[in-house]
This record gives sequence, structure tokens and C-alpha cells, in this order.
Amino acid sequence: MNYGIAFAPLVPNVVLWVGIAAIIVIAALLLVARARGAAVRVAALALILLALANPSFTSEEREPLSSVVAVVVDKSPSQNFGDRARETEAAREALVTRLKEIKGLDVRVVEAGQADGETDGTRLFTALSSTLSDVPTDRVGGAFLITDGRVHDIPASAAAIGINAPVHALITGRKDERDRRVAIVAAPRFGIVGQTQTVTYRLDDQGVTGQSARVTLRRDGEVLSERMLTSGQSASATFEIPHAGQNIIEIEASPLEGELTPVNNRAVVSIDGVRDKLRVLLVSGEPHSGERTWRNLLKADASVDLVHFTILRPPEKQDGTPINELSLIAFPTRELFQQKINEFQLIIFDRYARQGVLPTSYFENIARYVRNGGAVLVSAGPDYAGPTSIWRTPLDNVLPAEPVGVTEKAFTARLTELGKRHPVTRGLEGSASEPPHWSRFFRQVDTRNPTAPAVMEGADNKPLLLLSRQGEGRVALLLSDHIWLWARGYEGGGPHVDLLRRLSHWLMKQPELDEEALRLQVQGRDLVAVRQTMADSVAPVTVTSPSGAKRQLTLAQTEPGLWRASTAADELGLWQASDGELKALINVGPINPKEFSEVTSTTETLKPLTQASGGDTRRIAENGQVDLPRILPVRSATAFHGDGWLGVKMRDASVVRGIGAWPMFAGLIGLLLLLGAFATTWLREAR
Repeated sequence: MNYGIAFAPLVPNVVLWVGIAAIIVIAALLLVARARGAAVRVAALALILLALANPSFTSEEREPLSSVVAVVVDKSPSQNFGDRARETEAAREALVTRLKEIKGLDVRVVEAGQADGETDGTRLFTALSSTLSDVPTDRVGGAFLITDGRVHDIPASAAAIGINAPVHALITGRKDERDRRVAIVAAPRFGIVGQTQTVTYRLDDQGVTGQSARVTLRRDGEVLSERMLTSGQSASATFEIPHAGQNIIEIEASPLEGELTPVNNRAVVSIDGVRDKLRVLLVSGEPHSGERTWRNLLKADASVDLVHFTILRPPEKQDGTPINELSLIAFPTRELFQQKINEFQLIIFDRYARQGVLPTSYFENIARYVRNGGAVLVSAGPDYAGPTSIWRTPLDNVLPAEPVGVTEKAFTARLTELGKRHPVTRGLEGSASEPPHWSRFFRQVDTRNPTAPAVMEGADNKPLLLLSRQGEGRVALLLSDHIWLWARGYEGGGPHVDLLRRLSHWLMKQPELDEEALRLQVQGRDLVAVRQTMADSVAPVTVTSPSGAKRQLTLAQTEPGLWRASTAADELGLWQASDGELKALINVGPINPKEFSEVTSTTETLKPLTQASGGDTRRIAENGQVDLPRILPVRSATAFHGDGWLGVKMRDASVVRGIGAWPMFAGLIGLLLLLGAFATTWLREAR
């Protein structure tokens, strides 16, 4: 209970101050004049002024509040090395027990630093601020951090923590730990497919000096080279970027004897492969209704560099028009099909027939170009079944079907069973219904002796779209020239954009359209293995975590040609998957996370801050046994630690539960006091 006096003036404060000044002046004059009863008169005036100030006796009923101490437990992956996890739990149990024995102390325990794939590094002070966010500063008695000392959100100063109390750090691990790591000095984020990029790295050993290691360099799991490197030495390696998308570069050093963990002996660099331009050559045999369908599609793709020629005037057309009056561009056949043919990723023949423009030797060049890794797409019309068909050239060795005639009738294209699984045609809009919600075609080229299965079929279940692999290259044969009806929206149209774009990208070997592929994806906190296949079943997938632990996943079919399974992505770093034939890699979380950059325990990183706050940093398990110092309550001090003890700051915070007030001049008592003052003055004057 606290007692006091409070004032609630009945007049403005200015009047009170004027009254005080007047009383002082009157008292001075009375003293100078040595008037009789001066003291009584001044006392009476002062009593009247005090009554105007309206004083009251007060009392406060206060309830003391407990001091709050936070215990932040580091649960980051580096705490799993050695005996740190055991030491952490033992220290936590002993510390919380001792803190709870102190009366008037509220203990809050929070775990922090778990690997979630979203944050990089151990963030204990973020957790500390969150835990004490609802506690006034004058109630915080201190904080204890149980950690290995590798904290990555240390404030610049003790004041920045936001609490005026000691912070103590209890360090797990040993001071003589040794470890080896590979550090990335410089690495690009992007690279042009077909060109090279350079990665610079360094070998660092902690706890030892002068050691050497064998460093292995891999790209997408394939070993490229090995070399010897000395601790502290930097080196550079040049890699070719073979494909679009992620190119995973691994740099792994051999283990160090007695090291804490081999998990950071490997560094990972993810280089996104981008194509400079996908060069496409489109050759149209003659103007027709669907010619602009291909041109518009390819021109709309910013990644495609299109070269388009239409044969408007074949060499045999001689009508006597002077050459200097023609506005046609000569077809640079020799430049395109002999000198620069290998610069194109795709050649499209759109209703092209032999018209004496391309000699036979150039078709031999095209066939060789395909077998060496190029791609050809033939969009066929009646020209493909005629006597001038490109089938009747050396291209017959790479084209997947021989023409035998033309069918002129209405039909709706359908996906074959194979087409429902193939990434080019799988899931096309409108394909799920029977018949598909597509407009009809009215012409199809008939073929025989196909060398590749069809993914789409047309009239009378005849092949409509065939996809074939020839050597290192790919060939597609579309046996109708009415795809433009879909583009024009006839009878509702069809998914021509998706189909033609996927078709051209499959021909240009975009990885996501490969028929057989194994991929890893991160979805939330799960790692998903996706198997893309044309087969009826798939083998189990073995997933290897960054720490080397293996898990076997049984995949389930989610849609035709796609099989999936998931597992918890509970470790940061490079994950690998294999089904015995295919491999996949993915990095979970940040590339080369801070958590594994330095894993030896240390007291040096936290010591400046803890000492500035009045706390201390000390190891707790030098001899294998957790030896926790005594915890003492301290009321007032500048240093809250000593030999064998750590202190918490006990606060005097309280909350008011009730207030009482009794006016001095209220009612009869106040009237009697004032009348008594006047009576005393009158009696003194009467003498």
C-alpha cells in the first residue's frame, strides 16, 4: 500500500500562484512593520489558499508483477553435429528448473532456428524479440541463448535488442573442433546454352592448417574432373552449359580426418541455362490459307528468331518478265542449307514440294543435319502425296511415314493412347471429352509403313501426327494442312497454340517435354518426385538427402504419363533422386546456406553483445558433461555474472489495483478549520 497527497485545485493554477505571491508580500510587509499577530494572519491566509488547492490524502493498492526471462533454444541443423543436441536438451532442462526456483520470475521458452527452406541462417534474436514483444521493457529480467554460437541475426549493439537486461549465451560443442568446407568465391547465375561459365571456389579448413584434399567437380551428377587443392587455396573451373533450365554444379572435397561433419564439404552452384535465340527456318511451298498460322505462332514467341521464305516463283516459271522488274527476294539456298544449316534448331516445311529450288544434295544435308542433332517438322498437304513430294528425296531416311494418297472427308482429330501420355499432346484443352471439343479437319494424307507410333489420329483412325527420333535429332510429321481451321475459330476452333508450341519446343529439345524424365520439385515443405514416362509402370525412386540418408518412394499415377510421390523436405541442401536409369537433382533452400558455411562452435561471435548487455558467454560442456553455472537473482548491478554464476535482473514493476482519496477540507472538517483560523486571528487582534 502506497500513501500520498494529491491536489485538485478549485480555481485555476494562475490564481493559486498569484495567491502565494500575495501571501509572501503580505508576510514580508508584516514582518517589516513588526505587526502584532503577523504569524497568525499569514497562517490563516495560507490555510485559505490551501483550501482552494483542495488537497486530498491518497492511497494506492499495488500488485507486484513478476520479471520475465526468455530462454531461446537453438534448434538449427548445426546443433545436430557431435553431442550438441544432447548438451542442448540437458542445459535446457537444468536452466529452466533453476529459473523456476526463483520467486517472482516468469520463464518463457522458445525454440528457434529450425530449417524451413525459407530463411537463411540461424535467427535467435528474431525469436527473442517475438517472444518478448508483449512484455514491457521494465519487466524483462534477461535472456538465455542455448546455442553453438553460430547466430546470423546478431544486432549491431545491445541497445538494438530492445531490452534493458542481461543476455547470456550458453555455448554447446568443444573449442577444439575441426571441419572442412568448400566456399564459393564467385559464380554466375545464368549462362547461355552451348557456352562456358567459370566458377571460382576455395578450400577452407578450420582447426587445422596445411592440409590437402581431392576436389571432385560434377555437372548434373556427372563427374567432369578431379584435382588436389591445399587448404586456403582458391581455384577456378570452367563448365559448359549443355541445356536450358537448371544446371547443377557440384564441387566436393574429400573428408578431413576427425572433422565435425562432411555435409559442407560439398558446395553447389545452380546456373540457369538460357538459349540466346531459338533459330527457326520456315519454308512455305506456296501461299495457302494456313501459311500465316505458323508464322504468327513463331513470331509471337520472343525466344524464337524466325527466318521465313515462301516459294512464290519457282525457277521453271518463265513468263518473260525482266529480272529488274521483279520484286522477289532470291531464295539463298546455298547459304541456308549448306553453309549455315547447323545454326538452326528447327527447319519447318509447310506444304513444300520439290520445285527445282533445292537440289538433291541439299536434302542430303538436311537428313545429315537431323541425324547429328537437328530437327525437322513437315506440315503436309496434298504436296506430300504427289510426285514432287519431299518423301522422294534423301529425306525418306528420316521421315517417319511414306505417303500413299489423300483422304478428303470431315473428321475430328483424337489423341491415341500413346498421345494421352506424351508431353506434347497430354492434357490438351478439350481432349478429355469424346469426341474432343475441337473443330473438324477435312483433309488428311494417308501413309503406310510408319516408323514411329502416332500421338494423334484422324479419319478412319489413321495416323495424323507422328513424332520420331532419328539419331541425335527429332522429326515430326503432321499429316493435315487444316490446322489453320483451329486458329480461325471454325466450329469453336481448337488448341492450336498449345499443340504447335509444344511440338516445336519438343523438336528443339526443351527438357520439360522429354518423354522419359525424372524431376524433383519443392512444394511448400514437401519434396515431390515426378516421373514422366510412356510406360505402363515405373520403378520406385530412391531419394538421397543432403546428409546422405536414403528414402525409397513408391510413385502413384496422377494422370496419364505422370507419376508422383512426396516426402518431407526437412534438410537444407542438395537432394538427389534416382530410379536406376534416370537421375534428378534439386537444391532445397538457399544455395550453400549460412547454416553450413561455418559449423564449429564459437564463443567469439556473441561475446561482444552479451558483455555489453551485462551478461556473459561461456561454454557448458568442455568435458562431455553439461556444467551449468548457478543462476542468481540480482536487484541492481552493472554486471550480471561472476565466477560460477549468472544473474537475472529482478524488476520492481507493479500494477495498480485500487486508489483511495480523502479530501482534507471537505464538509464539516474543512469548515471548522477555516472558522478556527479566522477565530484565532480575531482573538489575537482583540488583545
